[in-house]
Amino acid sequence: MSGSDFPNVVAVDLGAESCRISLLRWTGDQPHIELVHRFGNSPVAIGASLHWNLDHILSELESGLLRCAERCSAPIASIGVDGWAVDYVRMDQHNAALGLPYCYRDERTTNTFAEMQKRCSNTGLFLHNGVQPLRINTLYQLMADEEAGVSSSTPWANLPEYVLSRFGGRVVAEYTNATHTGLVDLRKHTWNETIFDLAGLNVTAAPKLVSTGTDLGWLQNQINHKKAFAQTRLIAVACHDTASAVAAIPMDGDDWAYISSGTWSLLGMVLDNPIITPEACAAGFTNLGAVGNRVCFHKNLNGMWLLKQTMLQLCSESDMWPTAELVAAAELEDAPERLLEVDDPSLWLPGSMASRINEQRRRADAPTLEEHPSAMPQYASLIFHSLASHYAQTLRDLELLTKSQLKRLAIVGGGSLNQFLNRLTAKATGLEIFCGAQESSTLGNFAIQLATIEKQPNSSSRIAHWASILNSSASLKV
Repeated sequence: MSGSDFPNVVAVDLGAESCRISLLRWTGDQPHIELVHRFGNSPVAIGASLHWNLDHILSELESGLLRCAERCSAPIASIGVDGWAVDYVRMDQHNAALGLPYCYRDERTTNTFAEMQKRCSNTGLFLHNGVQPLRINTLYQLMADEEAGVSSSTPWANLPEYVLSRFGGRVVAEYTNATHTGLVDLRKHTWNETIFDLAGLNVTAAPKLVSTGTDLGWLQNQINHKKAFAQTRLIAVACHDTASAVAAIPMDGDDWAYISSGTWSLLGMVLDNPIITPEACAAGFTNLGAVGNRVCFHKNLNGMWLLKQTMLQLCSESDMWPTAELVAAAELEDAPERLLEVDDPSLWLPGSMASRINEQRRRADAPTLEEHPSAMPQYASLIFHSLASHYAQTLRDLELLTKSQLKRLAIVGGGSLNQFLNRLTAKATGLEIFCGAQESSTLGNFAIQLATIEKQPNSSSRIAHWASILNSSASLKV
């Protein structure tokens, strides 16, 4: 592309706490990224169930896209959508939603998870799909639908792909997002009919599986009366936000790992082929789709969830610590003598986090911390030191499973801004640290769209090329 040909594109990032609409424009060959609209998102309780307010999400997305049209007089070439995984929308024959989608935190899958374990052990299931069996996976949610009387032949689509269909695109399942369902054969890049049969599900209800970067057609929605959207294409980027975030890391070679650091910490490597062995399953690693038909081989660890939940217990709105001040205060604390087991199952649960931490410390005969806002720097120091140590151990496990020797570690996501934790991680791991963009999923979303526009969809090298350019101008302007 010449400088005058660089296209304007829009990235939509759906988050379980907030959603973003960002606009990429160019001055010559210089990218300018602007966060045009952000809105809050959270599950809503309807009776005893948790759902997503789909109407609210779609309405806010339209508002954000209209703002993009107001900011950009030139044509917008494409829109891509990424988001969180596993949740989906059931649809009628006209692709309209049959009610509000369930939230993955809903407990309706408790019974179906146990039922599936009777039909196939966790290790046995892992050997079929390479994915850690988690109660939140789409597989168990679809089983819960059928248990509730929903026909297994009722069509469904994961949320990012459903959003694209509402704006005019074909209904599909993009590869990276589809792998999170637990229903994909990672070796063949197809739906795994064996698992569908084991679960009693109908494979014909699943959308067509497509590669990352697939062009889904023209924007066909009420917003395309705007001049900027007159000829806008809809692109299935890496619809899972972690896959988009990893795609934005400007690294090559096989000596680096990544941490997508936010509420959770996803630590792993990008591989050409999945590692589907009992040892990988026992170590807690999972295989999920990456751009270029590759694999994100990683482990889901606890992350900033620990800090946020501790603060929610100890601090009222009036004495809530700003993150930057809390990190600075934590760095002044003495290093803790005994670390947390950060993946203790009790620490994955919401509520009373400071009390849960102290209960673990009592069991380990370690002194407890005061449950008061003034003690937040001590909790933060304990959490950061414990996370860094756990990262180091997990990286050693990763090296053994992949037979690799790591030299570099890329940290992306909101946690990349925590320089104290980054320094602790560098010391604990001995690796060279690269801090990527906070909104790395946005950059990966853009990079995939640009590669698709130049007729090289799902090309790892072209996506990396664009990611490198965008990282040079990564700060989002509000």
